[in-house]
Amino acid sequence: MNFTIEPQQQELIDLAKTIAVNEIAPRALDMDKTGVMDEELLHILKSSGLTQTSVPKEYGGAGLDLLTVALIMEEIAKGCSGVATVCAANALASYPVLFAGSDDQKKELFDCLNQGGMACFALTEPGAGSDAGAVSCKAKKVEGGYILNGTKCFITNAPIADKFVVFANTKEGGGIRGLTIFLIDAKTPGVSIGKEEDKMGIRASATAEIIFDDCFVPESARVGKEGRGFLIAMQTLQASRPVVAAISVGIAEAAIEAAVAYSHQRKQFGAKIASFEMVQQMIADMVMKTEAAKVLTYRACVAQMNKEKKAAMYSAMSKCLASDTAMEVTITAVQVMGGNGYSRENPVEKYMRDAKIMQIYEGTNQIQRLVIANEATFG
Repeated sequence: MNFTIEPQQQELIDLAKTIAVNEIAPRALDMDKTGVMDEELLHILKSSGLTQTSVPKEYGGAGLDLLTVALIMEEIAKGCSGVATVCAANALASYPVLFAGSDDQKKELFDCLNQGGMACFALTEPGAGSDAGAVSCKAKKVEGGYILNGTKCFITNAPIADKFVVFANTKEGGGIRGLTIFLIDAKTPGVSIGKEEDKMGIRASATAEIIFDDCFVPESARVGKEGRGFLIAMQTLQASRPVVAAISVGIAEAAIEAAVAYSHQRKQFGAKIASFEMVQQMIADMVMKTEAAKVLTYRACVAQMNKEKKAAMYSAMSKCLASDTAMEVTITAVQVMGGNGYSRENPVEKYMRDAKIMQIYEGTNQIQRLVIANEATFG
């Protein structure tokens, strides 16, 4: 696996690391307690370009490749994975427009992001999670456009988004062949934000319902052709899963750092616990598994960038392994720190709660294993 990080790209990675250490990490526990993103921090993220990582050069962005985006999100996640999720959600919403949008739609979305706007990817519904074909939000064709009715749930950035990338069904009987994408302004009449979720982890990110009630959108809002939404969604998630993997790696790395530092401070039986063989074994396993997940994550990015035949499998493997690793490593970090690790005054307890969603969103790890098995067996 060969890849080169250009100096301009490395500057953004270094900037993300600096912001994570100096601005994100000091605010992380407070944001976790309140469940609200710090407004000053959000302004810093926007002004630094970290909410615009997916914008191509021709639309005023940095034109970053997937590997660089993943490296940036890994650094941000070390400070707070909820903050990384906010930034990554903009990229997730961008991919369908990048893959299938018109020039006007790309300009609309990317001008918004470049000016500090936010976006969200609205696919999940109360009855449609892993089964995208079960989307029941309807888009009825009328003169000049479509009328949308339905509810989306668990949508990251929904309360702060200026643009929604929405999946609705244009087919009377539903199913994946009717899934169609729309780029919708948040201020469109008939659009409202419903219940905001009180989540276990990644609490700095805002997650809520989006409700469409006789919402008219012009035909120009449709992204790609009718019925192509499922294929574009799968293409989008294949590209975005290595980013989830990178965030998972960042969580694991932060947990290791905290556990190792504690092991040098905590004494029992007259010695630092870092000298205990059982603690050393736990730390060794944490480091080995995290490094393995990191390498697979980077490999998945390269496979996606090079449009390799097995890119979908690498994408699923990276997301599955890295998120499972983050969960295991954070649990172990709490164990290393004992009662102190279980206290909300300590970040490893937060890391453990944050890690859980990585195994769930953007395709549960059970679904990832189905993808991997299918590719390995029949691909």
